[in-house]
Amino acid sequence: MTTSSRCASVVVLAAVVSVSIAASAAADDSLNVARELYASANYEDALAMLNRMRTPTGASDDRVVERYRALCLLALGRATEAQRAIELVVAAEPQYHPSDTEVSPRVRSAFSDVRRRMLPAIIQQRYGLAKAAFDRKDFVTAADGFGQVAEMLNDPDVGAAGNMPPLSDLRTLAAGFRDLSVTAAAPPPPAPVAAPTAPEPLPPSRPEPRLPPAPRIYSAEDGNVVPPIVVRQVLPPFPTRAFSAAQGALAVVVDERGAVESAAMLMPLGQPYDRMVVDSAKSWRYKPATIDGTPVKFRREVQINLAPTAPR
Repeated sequence: MTTSSRCASVVVLAAVVSVSIAASAAADDSLNVARELYASANYEDALAMLNRMRTPTGASDDRVVERYRALCLLALGRATEAQRAIELVVAAEPQYHPSDTEVSPRVRSAFSDVRRRMLPAIIQQRYGLAKAAFDRKDFVTAADGFGQVAEMLNDPDVGAAGNMPPLSDLRTLAAGFRDLSVTAAAPPPPAPVAAPTAPEPLPPSRPEPRLPPAPRIYSAEDGNVVPPIVVRQVLPPFPTRAFSAAQGALAVVVDERGAVESAAMLMPLGQPYDRMVVDSAKSWRYKPATIDGTPVKFRREVQINLAPTAPR
C-alpha cells in the first residue's frame, strides 16, 4: 500500500468514527428530551420522539426507549400497545422491573402481569443456552447463564411456578451445572515469579479540588424534618363532565425558598389534565421545610381526588 493510500484510509476511518460519535450523542440527547417530556406529562410528544428513535438493531439504548414507550402508552390508556412494548422490554431484559420510586403501582402491576406470563418460557430458554455453552466447554458463558437462571427462578413474579415442574427441576440442574462451570472456568494457579524491584517514588500529586455536594432532597421518611406548610396550592378545575371522579398523584420538590423546583405526575389522570396540573404546580408556594430551623429541599407527594365540574 502506498503512502497516499494509507493516508486516504486513515481519513476515511476518522470520518466514520466522527459520524458514529455524533450519532450516539444525538441519540442520548433525544432520549433525555423524551424523558423530560414524559416527566412533564407531555406523553404524546414523548411517544412520538421515542417512536422515531426505534431501530431494529436490538442495541442497549433500544431497551431504554421501549421502557419509556411502555410508560407513555400506559399513561395514554393505549393498553394493547403498552402490553406489546412491555413484552419487548421483558424479552430483552427478563430481570428488569420498574422500581417503587420510578413509576406508579398501576404501571408496576402491568409489568408484573407480563413478566408472570413470559418468565417461565424465558427461564427454560436461558437454561438451554447455558447448557449448550457448557457442552461446548465455554464454561465462563455457561456459569453466567446458569446464574441468571437461578436468579430468575427466585424472582417474585415467578412465584409458586418456580417450585413446580418443569421449573423446579431446572432449579436443581442449574445449581449443579453452575458449580461445575465455575470450577472448570477457574484459572490455574499462577507460576511463581521473581520479586519485582521497588519502583522509584513518584513525585507527590496535587489533590483534586472537591466540588461541594448537591443539596439533599428530604422527604416524609426523614423524621427530623419539619415538612413544608402550604401557602398556595390550587389545582386547575376538572375540565368536563365527560370524566367520572378520578384519583391521581403528583410529586413536587419544594426548594429552600418555598417555591416548586420541579413537578411530575406519579399517577397520571390523562391528557390534557396532567399537563395542566404540572403547569399549575410550578406556581404553588409553601413555607419551606426545615431542619433545626434551617430551610431544606423537600419532596412532597400530593394526592389528587377530583370530581368533574359543570361547564359554564
